[in-house]
Amino acid sequence: MQIGIIGGGIAGLSTALALQQIGIDAQVFDAAPKFEPVGAGLALAANAIKGFQRLGIADEVIAQGNCLDGFHIFDAQGQLINRTDSRAMSAKYGLDNFVIHRAALHKVLVDHLPAASLHPNKRAIGCQPKEQGVTVQFQDNTETAFDHLLVADGIHSAVRKQLLPQAETRYAGYTCWRAIIDNPGLESLYASETWGKAGRVGWTPLKGNKIYWFACVNAPENDPSMKAMRVEDLQQHFKEYHTPIPDLFRQTKPEQLLWHDLYDLAPLPQFAFENALLLGDAGHATTPNMGQGACQAVEDAVVFADELQKDFSFNLAAQRFEKRRMPRTHWITRQSRFLGEVAQSQNWVFMRVRNFGLRHLPTWVNDKQLEKVYSVDF
Repeated sequence: MQIGIIGGGIAGLSTALALQQIGIDAQVFDAAPKFEPVGAGLALAANAIKGFQRLGIADEVIAQGNCLDGFHIFDAQGQLINRTDSRAMSAKYGLDNFVIHRAALHKVLVDHLPAASLHPNKRAIGCQPKEQGVTVQFQDNTETAFDHLLVADGIHSAVRKQLLPQAETRYAGYTCWRAIIDNPGLESLYASETWGKAGRVGWTPLKGNKIYWFACVNAPENDPSMKAMRVEDLQQHFKEYHTPIPDLFRQTKPEQLLWHDLYDLAPLPQFAFENALLLGDAGHATTPNMGQGACQAVEDAVVFADELQKDFSFNLAAQRFEKRRMPRTHWITRQSRFLGEVAQSQNWVFMRVRNFGLRHLPTWVNDKQLEKVYSVDF
């Protein structure tokens, strides 16, 4: 069984590793010039760690990251709105509120795959069904035939656009800056977000005495004024926010700053096609508000390998995968988008009601939500 995987991100690499465990050496093709570590900070919840346990790499992943004791939400003045105790969650569901540099996770995955199966500088631009499989066309004017194809090349997947021309990427309504910087002396053991009228700022301590921060501001899509924002502009924009937020911007070098608009993918009507299957962001890209993008990609890898090893029929496994994964990923996408709208609100009345409600939220309500997120079916 010859399986090609389009996309060398977390979804593609995790799936290649899952297939390797059941005796299938898939070939992974990625648009990047090299399979090298890239990216910023990444949260991994209990469901992702359970997935890595199934893949046999949980201990290595955990060694590269940072386990935090909680997640706090503050208002612009630094008053606590809500707190989640990760120690309690970890005791109940498994390791929670774990953060890692995306590059470190990428390296762990790459190191567990044979170099001969990794093909960089191969951007897929389309595919063509054949009598006995599928042929993929690449941007370098080459093509490769496979028995089956796993499409994991992200929210802007060209292959998905061919399979589902009606699929719609949706702008979230806010734009985002990110950076990983040297820790300027902060000793926090928790992750936090601050919600206010100017926007949302979050920061997390990483391993190696680093800090990952992000800032989200409501703006029109692809706004030139947002694209032109510098660190000094962000510092001015959020000047009324509590410490240590101004210091995080002050300590950031221009070359460390990343900027992009945020999007998700409107829930799709199908993931499975004849000899092809959509995985990860190519099938269910979500906004980052629940920290579930990478987690759902890992779940995809485990579930597909689980289904495939039952009878080693790709198309039957893909259909069973779709049945198992579609309701959950659709729910994650909807919930994450809703949470972003709540967090990014600039309506003062709504903000006061929201903050009051979160401060007095019964513990069982939060636990019920987390249980649905963290509970996996493998």
